[in-house]
Amino acid sequence: MDFWERLDAFQSHESELRWQGTFREYFNRVREQPRLARLSHARIYDMIADQGVRTDGGGVHHYQFFDNEIFGLEHALEQLVEYFHSSAQRLEVRKRILLLMGPVGGGKSTLVGLLKRGLEAYSRMEGGATYAIRHCPMHEEPLHLIPEALRGEVHRDYDLYIEGDLCPVCRQRLVEVYGGHIDNVPVERITFSEKNRVGIGTFSPSDPKSQDISELTGSIDLSTIGEYGSESDPRAYRFDGELNIANRGLMEFIEMLKSDEKFLYGLLTLSQEQNIKTGRFSMIYADEVIVSHTNEAEYLRFVENKKNEALRDRMILVRIPYNLTVSDETRIYQKLIAESGLKDVHLAPHTLRVASMFAVLSRLKESKKQGMSLIKKMRLLDGQAVEGYTAKDVRELREEHPAEGMDGISPRYVINRLSTALVRPGVKCINPLDALKTLKDGLEQHTGLGDDERERLLNLIYETRKEFDEMAKIEVQKAFVYSFEESAQALLNNYLDNAEAYVNKTKLTDPITDEEVEPDEKLMRSIEEQIGITENAKRAFREEILIRISTLARHDQRFDYRSHSGLRQAIETKLFNDLKNVVKVTTSTRTPDQEQLRKLNDVAGRLMDHDGYCAECSQAILQYVGTLLSR
Repeated sequence: MDFWERLDAFQSHESELRWQGTFREYFNRVREQPRLARLSHARIYDMIADQGVRTDGGGVHHYQFFDNEIFGLEHALEQLVEYFHSSAQRLEVRKRILLLMGPVGGGKSTLVGLLKRGLEAYSRMEGGATYAIRHCPMHEEPLHLIPEALRGEVHRDYDLYIEGDLCPVCRQRLVEVYGGHIDNVPVERITFSEKNRVGIGTFSPSDPKSQDISELTGSIDLSTIGEYGSESDPRAYRFDGELNIANRGLMEFIEMLKSDEKFLYGLLTLSQEQNIKTGRFSMIYADEVIVSHTNEAEYLRFVENKKNEALRDRMILVRIPYNLTVSDETRIYQKLIAESGLKDVHLAPHTLRVASMFAVLSRLKESKKQGMSLIKKMRLLDGQAVEGYTAKDVRELREEHPAEGMDGISPRYVINRLSTALVRPGVKCINPLDALKTLKDGLEQHTGLGDDERERLLNLIYETRKEFDEMAKIEVQKAFVYSFEESAQALLNNYLDNAEAYVNKTKLTDPITDEEVEPDEKLMRSIEEQIGITENAKRAFREEILIRISTLARHDQRFDYRSHSGLRQAIETKLFNDLKNVVKVTTSTRTPDQEQLRKLNDVAGRLMDHDGYCAECSQAILQYVGTLLSR
C-alpha cells in the first residue's frame, strides 16, 4: 500500500460525504430515493440485511453482519433482527426499548458496540446516506420542514412518510432566519459518529445523587440567559443530552436497570410517544433506537418491583446466553488473542478447543435423555455425530432447558486465565495441559465459588482432560502413518473392490496367483465393525457406498475415503487400531534405539509440518501419548 495514494483516496471520499444543498434539492433526491427518509429502526435493519443472510440445513438464519464478531448466538441474533424487521415496518413494536439480558461476559456490550460501529460505517456508504437540517442540534430529518397540512398530499403523491416535528431551534430559525421559506433551508449529509456525538449516544449510570437528568436531555446555557433574556428561548438551551444527539440513530443505555427512577421515567414518554421532555419546551420529537443491557439478577429484581410495570411493558427482552457450541467458543478466543499484541508465544493445536470444551461443559444442564452424558451432549450441540442420536435429538436437547447458557464459566474468565499462562516469563509455547492447569488454578483462587460449585467445575476439568487424551492419541497415531492419505486410499480401494464383488456376486482375481477368489469378508467386516455396522446391515451399507460412487461419477466427481463420513471414520479407526502397538512401543520407550528415534523424529516433523505444532509442543504431545498408552 502506498500511504500517500491511500490518504488522497480517503480525503477524496471524505469530501464526497460533505454534500450540502437546499431543502428543494434534498426533496428532489428523496423523491427518487424514498429510503433516504427512513426512520432509525429501518436504517438499522437495512444495515444488517444489506450484508446478506444465509440459512443452514436446520433452517437457522446467519446474518453476515455479525460474522467474525459474534459467535454461537444465532437464536438471539434472529430475535434481534426480527425486532428491527418489525420495527422497520413501523409496527407498534418499534415503540419499545430493546433490553439485552444475559450473564457477564456473554457478549451484550460487544453486540451493542457492533451495532454502533456498523451504523457509523453504514452512514458513510451510499446505501446508508443520511441527510439532516444544517445546524440542527438534533440532526433532524429535513422533511419535518413540510407543514402538517401538506403532509397527507406528499404521502399520497410521492409515497413519502413523514413523522415528527421541528425541534425548537429549527422552528425558530425557520421563522427568524428564513422567513418561513422552507425551500431555502440548508441541508447537509451527515455521518454518524459516537466520538463526534452525531446519531449515536451512550449513557452510563453513576451515583444518582450527583448525576443529573441533563446528561440525557440537555441543559440551560447560563452564559446566554442575559443575551436572550429567557430560559425558554431555544438559543439559551443546549440540546446536547444523549437522547438529543442520538436522534436518527441509536442510544445505548448501559446497565439501565441500575439507574435512578428519574432517569427511567424519562424513557417512558420517549419509548411510547417518541418525545423528549426538555427544559421549558414542549415535547420534542426524537426518532432513535434505545438499546440497553443488564444481567439476570438485576432484571429479576426489576421485574419483582410492581412500580416498574409500566416501563417493563415497554421493553422487548432478548436473552443473550453464553455460547453452547465448542467450535464457536474457540472462535471467540481466537478473535480475542488475534486482537492482542501477543506474537512470541506459540499456541499448540487444540489448546483453545480444550479450554472451550471446559467452558461449554460448565454451562450445560444435565439431560433427562437416557444415556445422554454432558460429553455426548456437548458433541451433539457442536455438530458432531454421536452413535445412536439424530438431528431430532439435537433439537430436543436445545429445547429441554430454555434458560441453558445463562450461567457457567464466562469467556472472560477463560481468556483471563489463558492470558496469565501466556505472559509467564520464559514461556514460548502453551499446550492443552497448560490451559487446563491454569483454568484449574484459577478455580482454586476464585473467591466467588462455593465448595459444591468448585467441586463440580474441577470434575469437568477432569472430564475435559479425558476428551483431550483421546484427541491426543488420535493426533499422534495419525502422524505415525507416514503416508496417511495413501494408506487410507489404498485400504479404501481394497474395501471397494471386495464390496463391489460381494454386491454383484462375483469373484476377485488374486494379484499373485491369478486365481479367482471370494470377496474378503474378514477385511470388509474389520472396517465396518469400527462404526457399528451389524451383520444384518452390512449389505445395505455396501450397496449405499456403491450408489454414492455411481452418483459422484455421473457428476464427474471422484470418490475417495473422505466422500462418505461413516466410511472415513471406519477407515481411520481401522488404520489407527492397527498402528496402536507401534505407537505405544515407540513413544513410551525411555531409551529409544536408533530406529525408534528416527521414527519419533519423523513423527515430530510431520506434526510440525502438517498439524501446526512447534518443536516444543510436538515433543510434549509425543511424551504425553506415550504415557497414556503405557497405562
